[in-house]
Amino acid sequence: MNIAKKLKKAVLLAACIGGMVLFAGCGIADEQSASGAADDTSDIQVSEEELPDGQKEEFLEEDTEMKMNVQIGTENFTATLEDNEAVAAFAEMMKEEPVVMQMSDYSGFEKVGALGTSLPASNSQITTQAGDIVLYNNSQIVIFYGSNSWSYTRLGRIDDLTGWEEALGNGDVTVTFSIGE
Repeated sequence: MNIAKKLKKAVLLAACIGGMVLFAGCGIADEQSASGAADDTSDIQVSEEELPDGQKEEFLEEDTEMKMNVQIGTENFTATLEDNEAVAAFAEMMKEEPVVMQMSDYSGFEKVGALGTSLPASNSQITTQAGDIVLYNNSQIVIFYGSNSWSYTRLGRIDDLTGWEEALGNGDVTVTFSIGE
């Protein structure tokens, strides 16, 4: 009888140890999956804001792309905007009211229009592609349906080029730029 009691205790002890190992393993897996989800911060930025009493408060901001609507005649396109000072200034103009301009064809690959004001530039030598929207000479907006290499400030790019070249057509066009919803 003493052996049966010892065997029963050993089996019970083994079962308890096995259960603890099993539950400990599940806890580690849960912690790893939870920390894996928490570690994915590719679209989140931490910002600080100073409170009136001089202390600083941290808060998280989700990184979002700014969109712009581009209307050429009756055709509408959406552009994703760059993150630079020229875009910030242009966006402020569009928040007040849509920016409407006559754009003229230049060399069979771009349309150029005078903005009527200067924007801050951060020019660099780039090769444009169809759909690129750039600032030239601080005060002209250029939209491309072809390619060119020059020194420009990138403003944005048309998301879907379906019908882009047809909408620009031959000759001058009226283009309306407005902030996306």
